[in-house]
Amino acid sequence: MQLSVIVPVYNMAAEGKLNYCMDSLVNQTVDDYEIIAVDDASTDNSLEILRSYEAGYPGKVKVLTYAVNRRQGGAKNQGLRAATGDWIGFIDSDDWVTPDYYEKLLAKARETGADMVGCDYSLVTEHAYTVGEIVRNNTPEQTGKLDREKHKKLLIRPGSMVLKIYKARVIRENELDFPEGIFYEDNCAGPLWSLYFEHFERVEEPLYFYYQHPHSTVHHISEEKCRDRMKAAELLYEECRKRGFLDVYYQELEYRFTELYYVITLFAYMQGVTRPRLAFVRELKQGVEKRFPQYEKNPYYKTNTGQEEQQLVAMQARSDLRFYLYYRLKLLVRRLRRK
Repeated sequence: MQLSVIVPVYNMAAEGKLNYCMDSLVNQTVDDYEIIAVDDASTDNSLEILRSYEAGYPGKVKVLTYAVNRRQGGAKNQGLRAATGDWIGFIDSDDWVTPDYYEKLLAKARETGADMVGCDYSLVTEHAYTVGEIVRNNTPEQTGKLDREKHKKLLIRPGSMVLKIYKARVIRENELDFPEGIFYEDNCAGPLWSLYFEHFERVEEPLYFYYQHPHSTVHHISEEKCRDRMKAAELLYEECRKRGFLDVYYQELEYRFTELYYVITLFAYMQGVTRPRLAFVRELKQGVEKRFPQYEKNPYYKTNTGQEEQQLVAMQARSDLRFYLYYRLKLLVRRLRRK
Protein backbone atom coordinates (compact mmCIF):
# COMPACT_ATOMS: atom_id res chain seq x y z
CA MET A 1 0.00 0.00 0.00
CA GLN A 2 1.44 3.36 -1.06
CA LEU A 3 -0.41 5.70 1.30
CA SER A 4 -2.68 5.64 4.36
CA VAL A 5 -4.78 8.73 5.10
CA ILE A 6 -6.05 8.92 8.69
CA VAL A 7 -9.20 10.93 9.41
CA PRO A 8 -10.26 11.43 13.05
CA VAL A 9 -13.99 12.17 13.18
CA TYR A 10 -16.16 13.55 15.96
CA ASN A 11 -19.61 15.03 15.30
CA MET A 12 -18.91 16.44 11.84
CA ALA A 13 -22.16 15.48 10.11
CA ALA A 14 -23.78 18.95 10.19
CA GLU A 15 -23.64 21.29 7.18
CA GLY A 16 -22.15 18.58 4.99
CA LYS A 17 -18.69 19.04 6.54
CA LEU A 18 -17.83 15.35 6.76
CA ASN A 19 -19.21 14.58 3.30
CA TYR A 20 -17.14 17.35 1.74
CA CYS A 21 -13.99 16.08 3.42
CA MET A 22 -14.61 12.45 2.45
CA ASP A 23 -15.55 13.37 -1.14
CA SER A 24 -12.20 15.12 -1.52
CA LEU A 25 -10.41 12.00 -0.27
CA VAL A 26 -12.15 9.28 -2.26
CA ASN A 27 -11.53 11.26 -5.46
CA GLN A 28 -7.75 11.58 -5.12
CA THR A 29 -5.78 11.07 -8.33
CA VAL A 30 -3.13 8.94 -6.62
CA ASP A 31 -3.35 5.14 -6.95
CA ASP A 32 -3.06 2.50 -4.24
CA TYR A 33 -4.14 4.30 -1.10
CA GLU A 34 -6.47 3.71 1.84
CA ILE A 35 -8.60 6.08 3.89
CA ILE A 36 -8.85 5.12 7.56
CA ALA A 37 -11.70 7.08 9.14
CA VAL A 38 -11.83 6.76 12.92
CA ASP A 39 -15.12 7.71 14.54
CA ASP A 40 -14.31 9.06 18.00
CA ALA A 41 -17.61 8.09 19.68
CA SER A 42 -19.67 10.65 17.74
CA THR A 43 -23.15 11.42 19.05
CA ASP A 44 -24.53 12.60 15.69
CA ASN A 45 -24.79 10.52 12.50
CA SER A 46 -21.12 10.84 11.54
CA LEU A 47 -20.62 7.09 11.86
CA GLU A 48 -23.57 6.43 9.55
CA ILE A 49 -22.04 8.74 6.95
CA LEU A 50 -18.69 7.00 7.24
CA ARG A 51 -20.30 3.58 6.85
CA SER A 52 -21.91 4.76 3.63
CA TYR A 53 -18.47 5.63 2.22
CA GLU A 54 -17.09 2.32 3.42
CA ALA A 55 -19.88 0.51 1.56
CA GLY A 56 -19.51 2.68 -1.53
CA TYR A 57 -15.72 2.39 -1.72
CA PRO A 58 -14.84 -1.11 -0.55
CA GLY A 59 -11.12 -1.63 -0.20
CA LYS A 60 -10.49 2.11 -0.17
CA VAL A 61 -12.37 3.32 2.92
CA LYS A 62 -11.95 1.57 6.25
CA VAL A 63 -14.00 2.73 9.26
CA LEU A 64 -12.86 2.20 12.84
CA THR A 65 -14.89 3.13 15.89
CA TYR A 66 -14.97 2.83 19.66
CA ALA A 67 -17.40 3.76 22.40
CA VAL A 68 -15.33 6.19 24.51
CA ASN A 69 -14.18 9.55 23.18
CA ARG A 70 -10.36 9.77 23.20
CA ARG A 71 -10.03 13.05 21.29
CA GLN A 72 -8.11 13.38 18.06
CA GLY A 73 -4.90 11.94 19.47
CA GLY A 74 -6.60 8.68 20.38
CA ALA A 75 -8.30 8.47 16.98
CA LYS A 76 -5.01 9.13 15.18
CA ASN A 77 -3.24 6.44 17.20
CA GLN A 78 -5.99 3.97 16.31
CA GLY A 79 -5.52 4.87 12.67
CA LEU A 80 -1.74 4.48 12.90
CA ARG A 81 -2.12 0.96 14.28
CA ALA A 82 -4.36 -0.02 11.36
CA ALA A 83 -2.38 1.74 8.63
CA THR A 84 -0.59 -0.38 6.03
CA GLY A 85 0.76 2.39 3.78
CA ASP A 86 4.38 3.29 3.15
CA TRP A 87 3.36 6.89 3.77
CA ILE A 88 1.03 8.36 6.40
CA GLY A 89 -1.14 11.45 6.03
CA PHE A 90 -3.66 13.10 8.35
CA ILE A 91 -6.61 15.36 7.63
CA ASP A 92 -9.10 17.10 9.90
CA SER A 93 -12.63 15.94 9.11
CA ASP A 94 -13.96 19.48 8.55
CA ASP A 95 -11.27 20.31 5.99
CA TRP A 96 -10.64 19.14 2.42
CA VAL A 97 -7.85 18.88 -0.14
CA THR A 98 -7.37 19.31 -3.88
CA PRO A 99 -7.85 16.14 -5.97
CA ASP A 100 -4.10 15.95 -6.68
CA TYR A 101 -3.00 16.76 -3.11
CA TYR A 102 -1.44 13.40 -2.30
CA GLU A 103 -0.24 12.81 -5.86
CA LYS A 104 1.83 16.00 -5.72
CA LEU A 105 3.22 15.31 -2.25
CA LEU A 106 4.22 11.77 -3.18
CA ALA A 107 5.77 12.95 -6.45
CA LYS A 108 7.90 15.45 -4.54
CA ALA A 109 9.02 12.64 -2.23
CA ARG A 110 10.06 10.47 -5.19
CA GLU A 111 11.87 13.34 -6.92
CA THR A 112 13.88 14.39 -3.88
CA GLY A 113 14.17 11.32 -1.64
CA ALA A 114 12.46 13.18 1.20
CA ASP A 115 10.91 11.27 4.10
CA MET A 116 8.56 14.16 5.00
CA VAL A 117 6.75 16.41 2.50
CA GLY A 118 4.42 19.36 3.10
CA CYS A 119 2.62 22.24 1.40
CA ASP A 120 0.77 25.47 2.17
CA TYR A 121 -2.92 25.93 2.96
CA SER A 122 -5.81 28.23 2.23
CA LEU A 123 -8.25 29.71 4.76
CA VAL A 124 -11.84 29.39 3.54
CA THR A 125 -15.31 30.04 4.95
CA GLU A 126 -17.43 28.04 2.50
CA HIS A 127 -17.33 24.63 0.89
CA ALA A 128 -15.59 25.31 -2.40
CA TYR A 129 -12.26 24.88 -4.11
CA THR A 130 -11.73 28.61 -4.45
CA VAL A 131 -8.42 29.57 -2.86
CA GLY A 132 -8.78 32.01 0.02
CA GLU A 133 -6.09 33.61 2.14
CA ILE A 134 -2.91 31.60 1.58
CA VAL A 135 -0.86 30.72 4.64
CA ARG A 136 2.69 29.44 4.38
CA ASN A 137 3.04 26.41 6.62
CA ASN A 138 6.82 26.07 6.64
CA THR A 139 9.71 28.01 5.11
CA PRO A 140 12.40 27.15 2.56
CA GLU A 141 15.02 27.49 5.33
CA GLN A 142 13.50 24.42 6.99
CA THR A 143 13.68 22.18 3.92
CA GLY A 144 16.30 19.91 2.40
CA LYS A 145 18.56 17.50 4.27
CA LEU A 146 17.84 18.09 7.93
CA ASP A 147 20.97 18.92 9.92
CA ARG A 148 20.90 20.13 13.52
CA GLU A 149 20.25 23.77 12.56
CA LYS A 150 17.23 22.86 10.43
CA HIS A 151 15.94 20.55 13.14
CA LYS A 152 16.13 23.53 15.50
CA LYS A 153 14.03 25.57 13.10
CA LEU A 154 11.44 22.79 12.83
CA LEU A 155 11.36 22.34 16.58
CA ILE A 156 10.56 26.03 17.00
CA ARG A 157 8.01 26.14 14.13
CA PRO A 158 7.07 22.60 13.04
CA GLY A 159 4.00 23.65 11.05
CA SER A 160 0.74 21.74 10.87
CA MET A 161 0.83 17.95 10.70
CA VAL A 162 -2.22 17.71 8.42
CA LEU A 163 -0.23 19.53 5.74
CA LYS A 164 2.38 16.81 5.52
CA ILE A 165 2.92 13.18 4.64
CA TYR A 166 5.34 11.12 6.68
CA LYS A 167 7.37 8.04 5.83
CA ALA A 168 5.68 5.32 7.87
CA ARG A 169 8.93 3.48 8.54
CA VAL A 170 10.27 6.44 10.57
CA ILE A 171 7.08 6.55 12.65
CA ARG A 172 7.17 2.84 13.41
CA GLU A 173 10.88 2.52 14.08
CA ASN A 174 10.81 5.39 16.58
CA GLU A 175 7.46 4.51 18.18
CA LEU A 176 5.94 7.91 17.41
CA ASP A 177 2.33 8.58 18.33
CA PHE A 178 0.00 11.23 19.78
CA PRO A 179 -1.12 12.18 23.29
CA GLU A 180 -4.64 10.93 23.93
CA GLY A 181 -7.57 12.53 25.70
CA ILE A 182 -6.49 16.16 25.20
CA PHE A 183 -6.92 18.96 22.67
CA TYR A 184 -3.81 20.35 20.93
CA GLU A 185 -2.17 16.93 20.62
CA ASP A 186 -0.19 18.18 17.62
CA ASN A 187 1.57 20.73 19.85
CA CYS A 188 3.42 17.80 21.37
CA ALA A 189 3.64 15.42 18.40
CA GLY A 190 4.60 17.91 15.66
CA PRO A 191 7.86 19.22 17.18
CA LEU A 192 8.91 15.79 18.49
CA TRP A 193 8.22 13.95 15.22
CA SER A 194 10.19 16.51 13.22
CA LEU A 195 13.40 15.56 15.03
CA TYR A 196 13.33 12.02 13.62
CA PHE A 197 13.01 12.85 9.93
CA GLU A 198 16.07 13.39 7.77
CA HIS A 199 14.84 15.16 4.65
CA PHE A 200 11.92 17.59 4.40
CA GLU A 201 10.58 19.06 1.17
CA ARG A 202 7.64 21.30 0.27
CA VAL A 203 5.24 21.66 -2.62
CA GLU A 204 4.90 25.42 -3.11
CA GLU A 205 1.11 25.39 -3.49
CA PRO A 206 -1.92 25.79 -1.17
CA LEU A 207 -3.35 22.30 -1.67
CA TYR A 208 -5.18 22.06 1.66
CA PHE A 209 -8.38 23.96 2.52
CA TYR A 210 -8.64 24.90 6.19
CA TYR A 211 -12.30 25.53 6.96
CA GLN A 212 -13.02 28.45 9.30
CA HIS A 213 -16.29 27.94 11.16
CA PRO A 214 -17.58 28.90 14.62
CA HIS A 215 -17.56 25.32 15.98
CA SER A 216 -13.84 24.80 15.39
CA THR A 217 -11.71 23.90 18.42
CA VAL A 218 -9.65 27.08 18.16
CA HIS A 219 -12.70 29.35 18.42
CA HIS A 220 -13.77 28.32 21.93
CA ILE A 221 -11.45 29.03 24.84
CA SER A 222 -11.99 27.39 28.21
CA GLU A 223 -9.82 26.55 31.19
CA GLU A 224 -10.05 22.89 30.18
CA LYS A 225 -8.58 23.63 26.76
CA CYS A 226 -5.90 25.81 28.30
CA ARG A 227 -4.95 22.96 30.59
CA ASP A 228 -4.78 20.67 27.57
CA ARG A 229 -2.25 22.98 25.92
CA MET A 230 -0.27 23.00 29.16
CA LYS A 231 -0.41 19.20 29.20
CA ALA A 232 0.78 19.02 25.59
CA ALA A 233 3.77 21.21 26.50
CA GLU A 234 4.53 19.04 29.53
CA LEU A 235 4.37 15.88 27.43
CA LEU A 236 6.68 17.41 24.81
CA TYR A 237 9.15 18.25 27.56
CA GLU A 238 8.98 14.75 29.07
CA GLU A 239 9.25 12.95 25.73
CA CYS A 240 12.25 15.03 24.69
CA ARG A 241 13.90 14.45 28.06
CA LYS A 242 13.35 10.67 27.86
CA ARG A 243 14.52 10.50 24.25
CA GLY A 244 17.73 12.44 24.87
CA PHE A 245 16.79 15.68 23.09
CA LEU A 246 16.62 18.05 26.07
CA ASP A 247 20.34 18.77 26.30
CA VAL A 248 20.84 18.87 22.52
CA TYR A 249 18.01 21.32 21.89
CA TYR A 250 17.76 23.00 25.29
CA GLN A 251 17.20 26.58 24.12
CA GLU A 252 14.68 25.52 21.48
CA LEU A 253 12.71 23.40 23.96
CA GLU A 254 12.90 26.12 26.59
CA TYR A 255 11.34 28.58 24.19
CA ARG A 256 8.78 26.12 22.81
CA PHE A 257 7.66 25.16 26.31
CA THR A 258 7.49 28.80 27.42
CA GLU A 259 5.43 29.71 24.37
CA LEU A 260 2.97 26.80 24.56
CA TYR A 261 2.61 26.30 28.30
CA TYR A 262 2.74 29.91 29.37
CA VAL A 263 2.61 32.82 26.90
CA ILE A 264 0.00 31.61 24.40
CA THR A 265 -2.09 30.03 27.15
CA LEU A 266 -1.92 33.06 29.42
CA PHE A 267 -3.25 35.54 26.90
CA ALA A 268 -5.76 33.14 25.36
CA TYR A 269 -7.12 32.47 28.85
CA MET A 270 -7.30 36.11 29.88
CA GLN A 271 -9.00 37.12 26.62
CA GLY A 272 -11.25 34.10 26.05
CA VAL A 273 -12.56 33.06 29.47
CA THR A 274 -15.40 35.13 30.91
CA ARG A 275 -14.22 34.97 34.52
CA PRO A 276 -10.50 34.14 34.55
CA ARG A 277 -9.13 32.96 37.88
CA LEU A 278 -6.11 34.59 39.48
CA ALA A 279 -5.06 31.20 40.87
CA PHE A 280 -4.84 29.75 37.35
CA VAL A 281 -2.81 32.72 36.12
CA ARG A 282 -0.42 32.19 39.02
CA GLU A 283 -0.22 28.46 38.25
CA LEU A 284 0.91 29.20 34.68
CA LYS A 285 3.80 31.33 35.87
CA GLN A 286 4.86 28.80 38.49
CA GLY A 287 4.74 25.96 35.96
CA VAL A 288 7.14 27.60 33.51
CA GLU A 289 9.47 28.80 36.27
CA LYS A 290 9.65 25.28 37.68
CA ARG A 291 11.16 23.87 34.47
CA PHE A 292 12.82 26.90 32.94
CA PRO A 293 13.50 29.58 35.57
CA GLN A 294 15.63 31.64 33.14
CA TYR A 295 13.12 31.61 30.26
CA GLU A 296 13.09 35.41 29.90
CA LYS A 297 16.78 35.30 28.89
CA ASN A 298 16.14 32.81 26.09
CA PRO A 299 17.28 34.32 22.74
CA TYR A 300 14.21 32.98 20.89
CA TYR A 301 11.94 34.48 23.55
CA LYS A 302 13.63 37.86 23.19
CA THR A 303 13.28 37.94 19.39
CA ASN A 304 10.06 35.97 18.71
CA THR A 305 7.78 37.06 21.55
CA GLY A 306 6.12 40.44 21.04
CA GLN A 307 7.41 43.38 23.05
CA GLU A 308 4.02 44.02 24.62
CA GLU A 309 3.73 40.40 25.68
CA GLN A 310 7.24 40.49 27.17
CA GLN A 311 6.36 43.61 29.15
CA LEU A 312 3.16 42.03 30.47
CA VAL A 313 4.94 38.80 31.37
CA ALA A 314 7.58 40.85 33.20
CA MET A 315 4.76 42.60 35.06
CA GLN A 316 3.38 39.26 36.18
CA ALA A 317 6.85 38.16 37.28
CA ARG A 318 6.75 41.08 39.74
CA SER A 319 3.14 40.68 40.82
CA ASP A 320 0.43 38.23 39.72
CA LEU A 321 -2.31 40.46 41.10
CA ARG A 322 -1.02 43.62 39.45
CA PHE A 323 -0.81 41.89 36.08
CA TYR A 324 -4.27 40.38 36.50
CA LEU A 325 -5.97 43.66 37.40
CA TYR A 326 -4.08 45.65 34.78
CA TYR A 327 -4.89 43.25 31.95
CA ARG A 328 -8.56 42.92 32.95
CA LEU A 329 -8.83 46.72 32.90
CA LYS A 330 -7.02 46.88 29.57
CA LEU A 331 -9.52 44.44 28.01
CA LEU A 332 -12.46 46.34 29.48
CA VAL A 333 -11.26 49.64 28.01
CA ARG A 334 -10.71 47.96 24.63
CA ARG A 335 -14.27 46.56 24.61
CA LEU A 336 -15.78 49.91 25.59
CA ARG A 337 -13.96 51.66 22.75
CA ARG A 338 -15.39 49.20 20.27
CA LYS A 339 -18.96 50.04 21.24
